[in-house]
Amino acid sequence: MSRFNINQYKSKGVVPGSPVFIGEKKQKNIKIRLIAYNESSYVEVSLEGIHEISAYASKFKNLWINIDGLHDIQTIKDVGSLFNIHTLILEDIVHTGQHSKVEINDDYIFSIIKMMGFDHSDYKLSAEQVSMYLTKDVLITFQEREGDVFEPIRERIRHEKGRIRTNGLTYLKYSLLDTIVDNYIFLMEIFADNVEELEDKILLQPNKGTLSEINNNKIELNYFRRIVRPTKEAVVNFKTTKSILITRKEQPFFNDLVDLTQRSFDTIDSYKNMLSEQLIIYSTNVNNRLNDIIKILTIFSVIFTPITFIVGVYGTNFEHIPELKYQYGYQLMWGIIVLVVLLMILFFRKKRWF
Repeated sequence: MSRFNINQYKSKGVVPGSPVFIGEKKQKNIKIRLIAYNESSYVEVSLEGIHEISAYASKFKNLWINIDGLHDIQTIKDVGSLFNIHTLILEDIVHTGQHSKVEINDDYIFSIIKMMGFDHSDYKLSAEQVSMYLTKDVLITFQEREGDVFEPIRERIRHEKGRIRTNGLTYLKYSLLDTIVDNYIFLMEIFADNVEELEDKILLQPNKGTLSEINNNKIELNYFRRIVRPTKEAVVNFKTTKSILITRKEQPFFNDLVDLTQRSFDTIDSYKNMLSEQLIIYSTNVNNRLNDIIKILTIFSVIFTPITFIVGVYGTNFEHIPELKYQYGYQLMWGIIVLVVLLMILFFRKKRWF
């Protein structure tokens, strides 16, 4: 499936608000994980069904429900019914081609953000849609498949590190978003190292492999930029829109998230510009090398032109040719050839043609 476009034929003619899974099925079975915690205790379990959540709701202040796999529409509908999630939001959750966005309401905060991954074997980025639905009592995260960048957050909850157990679910949502954006910067460092290595290759020994690397990096950075730009525009809502779910104490964290996303976007643009400049330098270097080769070949051609003329004259088949019977004619011919070559070389050097 194309990374840039998702085939949306399944949603054609469907009534708005009817959840239809659009995207690639990335795992066989849907998995539901629950982390319930408060200041003094926590529990982490895998659930067989949504109905099991109620057993933990009365015991713990904070519930984080993570659902891996979006293809099971009935499960998604059951979650929506249990937590009174609007059908249009459910439709967005199961449509994996959504751009990043944030909807802030007094009752809930809904966000879609792309979590990036990187495959070192083929040097390609991948993106997975992560939807987050926050209310006063629960945070629900929807992912396309199992595996994410949230494990450090889970470790902080398990071992009571930092302020995450003492703060509420809004802070947890911020932490998850912050981890995703931090991962943008981590992945950007991989490209940074590669782009800087390319500079040395271009200056020392540019070849077709170098050109291929430049183009591959440009493709991946264009894809990266397409993911991060909507994210940057979406998280601005945390700064401009107020909600009772975001307290004055928590607002600075989301303001910092906006700045972090902007920095990620600016870094991508910076390296995109560097690659464009490298492409220009590569083309210039290749052209300069070609010009040097042509110049050398031209000089050799010009030097051999009078030599060819001299040899051609004395290689004719006329009987009466001056110096033909001369005893030192052969040496004289070579003397003239060497003299002509030396004079031409001195002339080229004076003109600084080489």
